Amino acid sequence: MQATDFVVARNDLQQCKAIETQLPDAAALPDEALLVKITRFAFTANNITYAVLGDRLKYWQLFPAPEGFGNVPVWGFGEVIASKHPGIAAGETLFGYFPMATHLVIEAADVSKRGLRDAAAHRQGVAPVYNAYARVSGNPAFTGKQGDYQALLRPLFMLSFLVDDFLAENEFYGAKRVMLSSASSKTAYGLAHLVHARGIKVIGLTSAGNSEFVKSLGCYDDVVTYDRVNSMAADLPVAYVDMAGNSSLREQLHRHFGEQMKYSGRVGLTHRSTAADEPELPGAKPSWFFAPDQIRKRAKEWGPGGVDMRFGAAWSGFVPRLDQWVKVSESHGPAAVQRAYLDTLNGRVPPNQGLILSLTE
Repeated sequence: MQATDFVVARNDLQQCKAIETQLPDAAALPDEALLVKITRFAFTANNITYAVLGDRLKYWQLFPAPEGFGNVPVWGFGEVIASKHPGIAAGETLFGYFPMATHLVIEAADVSKRGLRDAAAHRQGVAPVYNAYARVSGNPAFTGKQGDYQALLRPLFMLSFLVDDFLAENEFYGAKRVMLSSASSKTAYGLAHLVHARGIKVIGLTSAGNSEFVKSLGCYDDVVTYDRVNSMAADLPVAYVDMAGNSSLREQLHRHFGEQMKYSGRVGLTHRSTAADEPELPGAKPSWFFAPDQIRKRAKEWGPGGVDMRFGAAWSGFVPRLDQWVKVSESHGPAAVQRAYLDTLNGRVPPNQGLILSLTE
């Protein structure tokens, strides 16, 4: 039997294709290994960031692909169709990080009632969250539309949660306002929802085409289109969280706010227009926010289960809004996956749409 993988050219993300691979023989699986059929996965602009940073942050090593190509990691669901692990039965549902493919072999380790880890050698050396799988069979929070929300937004909202926690811990660096670029992106409006709830003013920066959607969310105090950023009052301290990765926008904002720019954090690359050499800018020095560092810090400070408990409370306050904010669209088959990938890569997916995909027809 054949399996299917969807791969992209590492040096030109516009080049992509579905390839046939040999489905591993269930009877020949190594001890404690699982053969998992990937049933559905989410695809968002965040996955494009994984591809852009594939070499730098080792995303390409997670799911090997032919020479010159990469398999973009995605969050989704898989069904165990064969198991050599005594504690895991065929038919179980797993939620976690998968390749854009129909199947994956997982070397199960650290198996507990709640989850397991893939101990495959090539997958080590990345943040532990990328190798963890939750066992979610029968869990209503991971079925139907709720499951779609988990795949589409839970990993992004974890990033929103950690940025919000980092800013609050640092008292927003004295800023009275927080600006978010790519305000229509799921990570941005998750962060806006959290910061807004703290009583800090949130300004959404967006394109003219997305401004009505951003205004409709209700979690931004003000919405400013990119061509009007110089119209903002520059007399109060601000913090900037950059989801867009747009060098010229970052420079424009720093020069406009000058020393009132108290924090400039780089989080995403939705615009993919970062210059290799950026000039010294007035105000706070732009720096990358690295989520695994904040998780490690808080796990140590909050103790076992502390991060999960606080994140769970934040997630339960966020989910009720998603019925208004997200329209889930489901597509199947290699052609549909390719179309969804290229539409996302080239900015053609409406901001209120959430793509759930499967390579199986």
